[in-house]
Order: sequence, then structure tokens, then C-alpha cells
Amino acid sequence: MKKLVFLTLLLSTFWCFSQKKALQAKSISQNISIDGKLNENEWENAATASDFITFEPDNGKAVPENKKTNIKVLYDNDAIYIGAMMYDDEPDKILKEISQRDNFGTADIFGVFINGFNDGQQDFMFYVSAADVQGDCIMTDANGEDYSWDAVWISKASIIENGWVVEIKIPYSALRFSQENKQTWGINFFREIKRTRYKYTWNFVDRKIGTFTQQAGVLEGIENIKPPTRLFFMPYASYYLNAGEGQKTYGTVKGGMDIKYGITDAFTVDAILVPDFGQTKYDDQILNLGPFEQQFNENRAFFTEGTDLFNKGNMFYSRRIGGKPSVEPDLKDNEEIIETVQNVNLINALKFSGRTKNGLGVGILNAVTEKTFATIKDTISGETRREVVEPLTNYNVLVLDQRFRKNSSVTFINTNVTRNGHYKDANVTGLAWDLNTKANTYSLFGNVKYSTINDTEDTNGVFSTVSFAETSGNYRYSLGTDFVSKDFDPNDMGINFYTNYYNFYGNANYRILNPTKLFNSFKIDYEMYSEFNKESGKVQANRIEAEVNLSTVKNNYYGGGIEISPLESHDYYEPRAENRYVIIPRKLDAWASVSTNYNHKFAIDFNPSISIADEPGRAAYGADISPRYRFNDKLLLIYSFSFLKRNNNKGYIDSYDDDDNETTPETIVFANRDVITYANTISGKYAINSTMTLNLAVRQYWSSAENKDILQLEPDGTLDPYPQYTENKNSSFYSWNADLSYSWWFAPGSQLSALYRNNASNFERIIDKDFKHNVTGLLTNDALKHIFSVSVKYFIDYNAVKNKVRKRA
Repeated sequence: MKKLVFLTLLLSTFWCFSQKKALQAKSISQNISIDGKLNENEWENAATASDFITFEPDNGKAVPENKKTNIKVLYDNDAIYIGAMMYDDEPDKILKEISQRDNFGTADIFGVFINGFNDGQQDFMFYVSAADVQGDCIMTDANGEDYSWDAVWISKASIIENGWVVEIKIPYSALRFSQENKQTWGINFFREIKRTRYKYTWNFVDRKIGTFTQQAGVLEGIENIKPPTRLFFMPYASYYLNAGEGQKTYGTVKGGMDIKYGITDAFTVDAILVPDFGQTKYDDQILNLGPFEQQFNENRAFFTEGTDLFNKGNMFYSRRIGGKPSVEPDLKDNEEIIETVQNVNLINALKFSGRTKNGLGVGILNAVTEKTFATIKDTISGETRREVVEPLTNYNVLVLDQRFRKNSSVTFINTNVTRNGHYKDANVTGLAWDLNTKANTYSLFGNVKYSTINDTEDTNGVFSTVSFAETSGNYRYSLGTDFVSKDFDPNDMGINFYTNYYNFYGNANYRILNPTKLFNSFKIDYEMYSEFNKESGKVQANRIEAEVNLSTVKNNYYGGGIEISPLESHDYYEPRAENRYVIIPRKLDAWASVSTNYNHKFAIDFNPSISIADEPGRAAYGADISPRYRFNDKLLLIYSFSFLKRNNNKGYIDSYDDDDNETTPETIVFANRDVITYANTISGKYAINSTMTLNLAVRQYWSSAENKDILQLEPDGTLDPYPQYTENKNSSFYSWNADLSYSWWFAPGSQLSALYRNNASNFERIIDKDFKHNVTGLLTNDALKHIFSVSVKYFIDYNAVKNKVRKRA
């Protein structure tokens, strides 16, 4: 009898968890005041969503009664409204650190996740913290959460005697949905109690299944809505004051506008006119000794917000637009460049994106950059001339993404760069697929890309990848392979470093899905990777890796790993010459990581690492350490120190041809060098309130490469002494960046920001090992630049303006 009762309870629990919960939204005609009180009568009469279930760490466990959550949903022709009551029997212990938007810090969180097409593919996520801070993102299982997306919506949180309350208004303009008269949306609600690090969802999300967005509940009852015209203007005005030691101080005024227009409830056009990116975050430049360019993060809002479609297939690197000039001017022996630009100016840009009710996503991005010149001077006559370093250029991305079966997609992508006149044009076309079984237990992922370069010599290339994975359960694995031809080149609008190879890789891992007496989470990974040159068949890379990551019941995080390269490999990139390679010895890498619980006022991150090569004296070691202290709910300071030393590092420094003997191979010069890198950063914030913050970001960086022995690369990939080379090729790069900013979101979508920035950098061949002198030298020399700027952008809703005009009339 007991067994029968237990089986009945087990089956009923499974039935409850496996069914999608449904909630009825209630139509209203009365205005709702977003004040965090839920005191309107409409809230009383609406249906309630409750009975939350633990997402992590104890997946599937019911929420205790003293931590229950009740949710209600209302709607009208303008927006959807969410009212949430989070009960807590210890309201004085609710964590409520005030932070910047999209960065919740140490605070309890409530979230609502909406999928207007109910296709299990993409959620629009809206969060509010107990400190009344907003956060929003777009979520896909393939790419995770993208917090660069910012919508315009209204919320208010307030702490009361038995918990805390959130009231939210989300205009339809912030969502995407079909034009059906009767709407059925996917929806889930989320709550995190920060002091225990427990996370809960309304509809059960089973962590055994490798998907989140497809385990939402259903919102019903939204019928016959007539959303207003989705037309928004965001004019801005900026003032910049530039100054430097011994330089003329000057001011600049800029102005422009962003426009957002909803063609339908599912498709939107975003346009940027006369762009201004002067207040974007600085780039963390490094001493780059390798054969490839440094890749930078995108900090310009237009190219980060809502670009999930354009990132399909990993073919779009937005920093190409408005990046460095693509043309090297032809200089005579007696000429030098006296004036050029680091980045080409963007004239305008436009995005069109959306999805039909049948799951077809369409994305078009277009941008135009201006014709740009460099000034060249004849050092003998003193005459100057101008030469084009970037013609008028058009960048275009087209994406067609067909979703089906709520968990799979096939995507067509095309990127195109057209330069005016007789300059290089580029085109890349790709087909990507992400196929999953109905139960989300297995997946087949891959893509094929074809590049075409139209230049003085046309080239074509292919990239393909395919992988198969088990994506559910405690034990998971994946297998894959890539093939890249020699002439594959997507770098006019994308970024790719390695070509002319094929590889094979596999991964197996184990994780716990529910906490134990010791761990909240535990995961161990094992990976193997082998890469071969396509033409010679030589090993280009090989590694066997094992890694463990875990969190304790006290919410401290630990990790560590070891990686072995058991075979010599052949680096075809470092020599920077066709068909040449340098032999890389076998090596062993190991690392560890510690991150203590951020709930405590003081916490620390520590990440040491070591690398030992099978070559006398060739090794590297370093560490990152980052203590942080939260003085109170408003003030937080974080200091980070990073150190890395590479002993007997072998790297390229020069090459030249023997002009007298065409049969002699190019002479490639390497150096045996010691490379040392230091970086100090300080970041902090003082939150005046949930919409107003002061932020500090300081970074000091110094890296040097001191050559000990000069070496010549032999045709067989070995290195021999080359004492006849006497040119100084030591490298020393140091930089300083400091930003002090003030941000005030004075109205939904409207922001005033002020920024003071000073920065300087210097590259030398002479290495000065006086650390203090290097820092003070930057701060006192003529290279230090000072910029003060103020920017105001204002969000204007066409319908709000129209209604005000009608009322006055």
C-alpha cells in the first residue's frame, strides 16, 4: 500500500512538472499607476500564477510557503502589466545593492520572460531588483543572454513588511508577436533570493534538459488588441572639450537622432543618423606580439542592441564598420604620412529585423562609411598630397532564419562589403543549422561558409563545421570537425584568424543536477582536440584537457584544470610567410580559480596559471587577483592586478629577402625573449539612486618583450643562432586610461551622461624597467589627453506626442 501511495505521488508530481502551466491575462480599461503598490481593483480580480519551483541548486523542489511568489498579468491596447508579490518572512535580510542597469550586483531579483510567438526559440527577459534597478536582455539557448539589448519600459519595486513588490509596464513596442486577434504567448516568471543563491521559476525548468526557453508556460487571454503606431525618435546632443599638454584646447558640439519604427508588431526598423560614439568604453589595448590583430569588444549601442539575428553563423564582426582604413598608401622613399585617422567615420546605419508567425526571421543591416584620406609629405621638397586610405564603403548583412519544431533552425547569411571605385570588394555566404530532437536530448549543429574576394587577384575559400552532441542528463558529450581552406577570408566584415586546416574534437562531461551535502554545483569536463595543416598533414595543434568547476553550499566557487599537448606542433602563422612554420614543443598547462561569495562585503577572485614547455627554461606563469569590497548598498570598489611572465618565449621579429638570389628562401628572424606583463585596474560605482550613478574605471598596463638571443628560422621549422642580426627589436608598450562618468536615466529611455576621460599610450624599443617611472612618465608627458563630454538623449514616443496635441486641441 505504501509503495502504491508513493508511486501515485511520484506520477502526479511528474505530471504536474511536465505540463505547461497556463495563466489568463485580464483586459483592463483603467490606467495603472506604476508605483509598486498593486492597489488598483484590477489587480484584485486578475488570475494568479503561483506555486514556483526551484530551478537551482535543488532543481524540482517546491518553494517553501514563507518564500512563495504570486503573479498577476493585465493588458490593454498599449502594454502588458505584471504585478508580483514576493513573500519573505525575513524582509530585513532582503539584499538590495543599487547598481547600474543590467548589473544587479548583490540584490534579490524578479524577472518575466516573454516569447510573443510561443515558439520556444527566443525570450525577451525583463528583470527588476529589490533595489528598483532594471535589467533586460534577449535570450536564446544557442547564444545565452544578450544584455546589450535595451528596451523602454517602466517598473517600480518596493520592500514591504512581508516581502517585496514589483509592478511593471511593458509597452508592446518592446516585444515581438504575431498579428493574430487571439494571442498565445510563451511566458515564465523568475525569482532569485540572493542571500541563499536559490533561483525559482513559475513553470518548471528541468535542468536535465539542455534548453531553457522551451520550458516556459503559456499566457492566454490577450485578444483583439490594437497596438498604437510604434514610432520613436531619440534625438541627442553632445559637447566635447578636448585638451592635452602643449596642445590647443577646443570644443565640439554634435547632434543627431536615432529612429525606431515598427512596421508591424513583428518587424522593426532602426536607423542612426549622424552617429556619435564619443562616450563608448575605451579599448583595453595590449602589446600584441602575435601574427593576428587584436580583437576588440563592440561598445557602440547600435551594433550591440538586438543583433542576435546578425550574429548567426559567426560571420559578422561589427568593429569592421568604422574601423581602421583598409588601404595602405603607396609611399616613395622620401615620403612620410603626417596625418591619418585611426577609425573611419560612419555616415549612417540602418537595421531591419523581425519574424513572421511561421517562424521566418528576417534581418537586414546596412551601414555607410565616408571616403577618408591620409596626408603625405615629401621630406625633401616639403610638398604635401592626399591619398585615399578608405573609399566610400557600403556594408550589408542579410539573414533569413527559419525556426521550426520550437527548438531548431536553419539560417541563410550573406555579408557584403562594396567599396566605391577600383578597390577590394568582399562577399561571404553561409548556411547554418541547429537541429534538435523533439525531446531536446541530442543536437546537430554546423555551418558552411563561402568567401569571395574581388581584388587585383580574385580568391575564393570555404569554411565548414559540424558537431553532434548529447544535450541532456548528468552525462553529456559532443563530437565535431572543422574544415577551412587556404583562401577562406571573411575579414572585411567578419573576423577569422586560422585557415588551411582540418580538425577533430570531442568533449565529455558530468555534472550534478541537485545539490549534495558539500556542493551546490559540480561539473567535470574532459576534452580532446587535434588540428592538421590541410596541405602538409602536419600537426598544427593538439591537446588533452580536464577541468573541474564547483560551488560549495556556502556559495564559494572553485575551479581548476590541466591541459597537455603531447605532440610537437607546427605553427604556420607565427613565421608570417607562406608555407613556413616553426615547431612548438610539447607542453603542460595548469590553472586554478577561486571566487568567494559576493554576498559578503569583502570577496576575492584569484586565478593562478602555469605553463611548462618541453624545452629548457621555456615556461610561463602568472596570476590574476581581484579583491572587492561593498561598503554599503551604494558604494562598491574593485581592484584587479594581473601579472604574466613568459621566459624564453620564441617569436617573430623581422624578415627580408635576399635580392641577389631569387632561389634563396626568405630569411625569417625570431628572438628568444622574456615577456613580462602587468595590469592594474580599479573600478567602482556610487549609486545615488536606482537611476543615477557615478562610475570609475582606471586601467594601467605595461608589457615588455626583451630579446636575449636572435634566431633564424630554418626550413624544417627549427631555430638556429643568428648573431649577424643587430637591429634592436625589443618592445615596450604602456598605456593609461581613466574614466569618471555620471549617468542619469531621468525618464524611460532618456539619459544624461557626463564623462571625464584621460588617456595616454607609448611604444618604445628601449625597455625602462622602472615601473613607477613608466606610469608617471605617461601621466606627465605630452601624450596625455583630457576629454570632458556631456551628452543628452531623449526618448520621444510619437503616440504620446500625438495624444497630447489632440488633448490641447
